[in-house]
Amino acid sequence: MKIAFLKLLFLILFVIPDGPCKSLAGRPSIVNIGSIIRLNSTIGGVSAVAIQAALDDINSDPTILNGTTLHVIMRDTNCDDGFLGMVQALQFMETDVIAIIGPQCSTIAHIISFVANELRVPLMSFASDATLSSIQFPFFVRTVPSDLYQMEAVAAVVDYYRWKIVTAIYIDDDYGRNGIAALDDALTARRCKISYKIGFAANTRRSDLLNLLVTVSNMESRVIVLHTRAEQGFQLLSLANRLNMMGNGYVWIATDWLSSYLDANSSVPAEILYGMQGVLTLRAHIPKSKMQSNLVSKWGSLSKKYNHSDLRINAYGFYVYDSVWTVARALDAFFDDGGSISFSNDSRLHDETGGTLHLEAMSIFNMGNKMLDKIKHVNFTGASGQVKFDPQRLLSIVHPEDLYSKPPNTSLANQRLYDVIWPGQTSHKPRGWAFPFNAKELKIGVPNRFSFKEFVTKDNVTGSMKGYCVDVFTQALALLPYPVTYKFVPFGSGTENPHYDNLVQMVEDNEFDGAIGDIAITMNRTKAIDFTQPFIETGLVILAPVQLFDFIFCTHYTASLTSILTVQQLDTSIKGLDDLKSSDYPIGFQVGSFAEEYMVKELNISRSRLKALGSPEEYAENLKLGPKKGGVMAIVDERPYVELFLSTYCKIAVAGSDFTSRGWGFVDLSTAILALSENGELQRIHDKWLKTGDCTSDNTEFVDSNQLRLESFWGLFLISGVACVLALLIYFGIMLRRFLRHEPPESAVSEPGSSKSRRSLKKFISFVDDREPPKKKRSLSLSRSSMPTTPMSNLHALDIERPVRPIRNGSVIDIEN
Repeated sequence: MKIAFLKLLFLILFVIPDGPCKSLAGRPSIVNIGSIIRLNSTIGGVSAVAIQAALDDINSDPTILNGTTLHVIMRDTNCDDGFLGMVQALQFMETDVIAIIGPQCSTIAHIISFVANELRVPLMSFASDATLSSIQFPFFVRTVPSDLYQMEAVAAVVDYYRWKIVTAIYIDDDYGRNGIAALDDALTARRCKISYKIGFAANTRRSDLLNLLVTVSNMESRVIVLHTRAEQGFQLLSLANRLNMMGNGYVWIATDWLSSYLDANSSVPAEILYGMQGVLTLRAHIPKSKMQSNLVSKWGSLSKKYNHSDLRINAYGFYVYDSVWTVARALDAFFDDGGSISFSNDSRLHDETGGTLHLEAMSIFNMGNKMLDKIKHVNFTGASGQVKFDPQRLLSIVHPEDLYSKPPNTSLANQRLYDVIWPGQTSHKPRGWAFPFNAKELKIGVPNRFSFKEFVTKDNVTGSMKGYCVDVFTQALALLPYPVTYKFVPFGSGTENPHYDNLVQMVEDNEFDGAIGDIAITMNRTKAIDFTQPFIETGLVILAPVQLFDFIFCTHYTASLTSILTVQQLDTSIKGLDDLKSSDYPIGFQVGSFAEEYMVKELNISRSRLKALGSPEEYAENLKLGPKKGGVMAIVDERPYVELFLSTYCKIAVAGSDFTSRGWGFVDLSTAILALSENGELQRIHDKWLKTGDCTSDNTEFVDSNQLRLESFWGLFLISGVACVLALLIYFGIMLRRFLRHEPPESAVSEPGSSKSRRSLKKFISFVDDREPPKKKRSLSLSRSSMPTTPMSNLHALDIERPVRPIRNGSVIDIEN
């Protein structure tokens, strides 16, 4: 409220026209700039030395400012106490300055930016808060990279190591909150997220920080991003070490507060170093330059001269040094362009209460817009690299988006990081998560079924749940790399199958944390738990047999063996899903199954056609009766139930192909179940529960309507057999008649009876086999040796009406008439 009040106060006070002017014509001998920093901090101390170093170099360089001396008015401010820091900053604004270096604190930067806008004084700030924008604050000039880039780098590290969730601990001010917001956006872009974030005040007691870390240790994420200031950061790391949170499995990523402290302090206490072993931190990249090397070489003497001998230069020192040089170069261009230093008092700013906040002493820099324009166009190589500003008045560096647009860096496979010694003195990459110690016992809803109890049911003796789905669930949990505590809660009376809609509603109402059993869930109705992820949220677990949502038709048939082909194969119109939809036959479904709603809502089948069946016996009976006797033509059910049913009633027909409903799904322990499948355990569980019946030859109660058996073709066999016998008899008669025509009757008179019969049989067989005896009549025998050597052309001219049959072992050609 205080901050909002001061913002509103200054917006109201600074709308009255300018008062009397105070002017310094031409190039003045001295020009004042201001500096608002926290002197007792590492960044503040380094910044103070860097400002003085820059002034020494500028004022000793005759090529800059042409004899005008640049002077700094430095004011210490309090970053921990926001209100006191704002009052100190406002008091500082009573001085006439043409630019301000700082502040480093984002909270103070927001308030001073409002004042700088009204007084038209460029604010050369090295506050990294990404929400400080030149759109809201036209005189705000950022001289360090924004936290957007830093958080982008943190997200890139998280993504590189393939962690998906992080915990964020931050100081609860503008700097901390806005930095974590930027991190959240960067992680989301990489399909990662902050699973838990917790802030703390700068003056939080040690005991409260300890409780904070205890809470964090109970979370599933082991990747912790620490975005704070150095004092609080080291205190948290020390406490985390006491809680064994700096050991194996943990990942600590500190933002650049840690690297800034370590770079600037030559001697770090041993307890601090011990408490942060394995912590990752970020440091801004500073390219090599001549101005940088010159500054580094004389830093030791400068730090002693300005009472900060214990501090070395860090990235912020380079940025602040270049900020002063930026003001000097812009001021030189400002003078060259005819600019003059003049301020206007505003009569509105009068402290009527007589307090120490002399608002009337504040002055407006009349040519502040022109000075700001000169700053925007500065371009030189400084200690931090190339110094120029983009249209949003942000320090223009080689932006990460430019670096990552190059092909070698667009893929994680092309990126390389040095090996890391992680907390716990291990080089093995931490998994990044663990099952939370305070995780509640999951309540798993289990249908207490009446039929098909092989899948899941309640043991009435022990009260425990058993079945195929229960075994798969427990075996899969045993393969998970983290413990899961759970208890089974039966659902249903056991006298009928519970309806899946009721169970879904109980999960959505958080009465159950999950469910097992073949319960079908539409994706747009559920909250889902995926146990393949390293964290658990309130939601639904569905564990079901493979291909849960395939349907099978069990069609009605006629028991008569003679009617299978004619009735089922030819007359039945139900061949698949489309035929079933277009018919008017009654259809059966399992009590409590989602198949009822699916057929009504998805297939547009009238509910009046549907008949609920509660057991395998009812399945068999209704299929046997058929639609004309009060039964059903087909049953629509899930594959596992049909397979179990057919293992007992194995001669019931299966008609049509499986079909699957798009948009339906279930969530399970997929990775663990895959492992069960690969090691054969899933098949063992399947054989234990789902192979309960044997199909034997004695089981003739039902007949398969689609499967063709040997006896199904006896009619065809009979017809084929009769046709073959008749054909054989006719052929035999024809051949016998031809044989008798060619055999002379007198040749058999002088032969004994037995020899004659054998010879006649042999002759008949030879005749049938194209071995006819030589003819005495109407035949012409020619000896091969006496045949004329007739040319082939003459032979072709012979008129041969009978076929020529060469004798296999003779040399005679027989030419019949």
